[in-house]
Amino acid sequence: MKTSEVIADLKRRFPNEPEYHQAVEEVLTSIEDVYNKHPRFERYNLIERLCIPDRIFAFRVSWVDDSGKVRSNMGYRVQHNNAIGPYKGGIRFHSSVNLSILKFLAFEQTFKNSLTTLAMGGAKGGSDFSPRGKSDMEIMRFCQAFVAELWRQIGADTDVPAGDIGVGAREVGYMYGFYKKMAREFTGTFTGKGLSFGGSLIRPEATGYGNCYFLLNMLATRGIDIKDKKVAISGAGNVATYTAQKLLSLGAKVVSMSDSGGSVIAPDGFTREQFDYIFELKTYMGGRLHEVPERFPELKYYPGERPWKLVKCDIAMPSATQNELDGSDAEALLAGGCFAVSEGANMPSTPEAVHRFIDARILYAPGKAANAGGVATSGLEMAQNSQKLSWSAQEVDNRLREIMAGIHDRCVEFGREDDGYVNYVNGANIAGFMKVADAMMAQGIL
Repeated sequence: MKTSEVIADLKRRFPNEPEYHQAVEEVLTSIEDVYNKHPRFERYNLIERLCIPDRIFAFRVSWVDDSGKVRSNMGYRVQHNNAIGPYKGGIRFHSSVNLSILKFLAFEQTFKNSLTTLAMGGAKGGSDFSPRGKSDMEIMRFCQAFVAELWRQIGADTDVPAGDIGVGAREVGYMYGFYKKMAREFTGTFTGKGLSFGGSLIRPEATGYGNCYFLLNMLATRGIDIKDKKVAISGAGNVATYTAQKLLSLGAKVVSMSDSGGSVIAPDGFTREQFDYIFELKTYMGGRLHEVPERFPELKYYPGERPWKLVKCDIAMPSATQNELDGSDAEALLAGGCFAVSEGANMPSTPEAVHRFIDARILYAPGKAANAGGVATSGLEMAQNSQKLSWSAQEVDNRLREIMAGIHDRCVEFGREDDGYVNYVNGANIAGFMKVADAMMAQGIL
């Protein structure tokens, strides 16, 4: 297998899908040598079968807004691979959603889920519908119309969706309710549900908390304490806010947060009062970060800017969206003394940025490893639903810590280089790939 040839063929067959091509190339570059040591993989055409999704559902979603106007959006579900368990992955509602983004996310999800060691395959879905500015009734009608097209393709042992950007507990609740009505069954078909109908404690916090736990494991390999370290975070959604919350409890200093409008900076770290206001503003009030200086004039807001060039930090945790941190941002972080990057979003660093981090030999954790806490806790929610039990917050958190430590150990096992440096990108990709590959080989040509 030659990565360049595989990518060229995928670009020919699936043009105009840059995010998908980028994700596949990043993985194949890591696993090429390992793959070529197993001639049986090539005989079974394993790499092509692994790169191309099992199936893709695309459909029109028609719904009625509050004025009575009929509107239409596109809906998708990419079921990428179920070699190690039922398809599992979130649903994203955002105007940027297209098939390339969902194929990249489903591909990444396959390896991320493999790393958790839980029985979950990879999938992703979504729509170019944006909940922002919509009423609760409009969102409910859209969610019901979306599930009306999808419900036959999902199930507790078939495909288990969850939330993602634009899809929180409200949207999951509406989708699950309509699924339950159509399927006439009460099963754990969605995760991220409300606690009153099968949801798990710690699920909203899990991606952010898990990223922090992975970071702590990385820092421990170099004997570094998180206390008083300055951490730059992008994003202000679920992942970013709970990452910041956990960091503050660990004694770190969070120096930035951002949203699509710009970044708010606190060079010496947000106080607890400042962060609590940002948390309330973004989680419950639907506000924007440009409002923060109105309450705290000492904080500086930079419209249209990402945080990476605005403030010096010891650690960066990009937690917004894909390709938000480029090569020049990486240079700025390194020049400012950044020695660790742990990704809370999916593929937030461009290939150029990743190369700069690895060339500088800093600690760098890709999203498929560092942000796996969310889907890991979704897996724990699935386990609780199967047993008809509800675990305590402490039990779920303990299991999450163990899973993230296990993911870190596998990255170290497969990613340690001759000079002792741990290449977490290679480690995560090889560890995730080998489990899926072994399962595919054992199950024959499907």
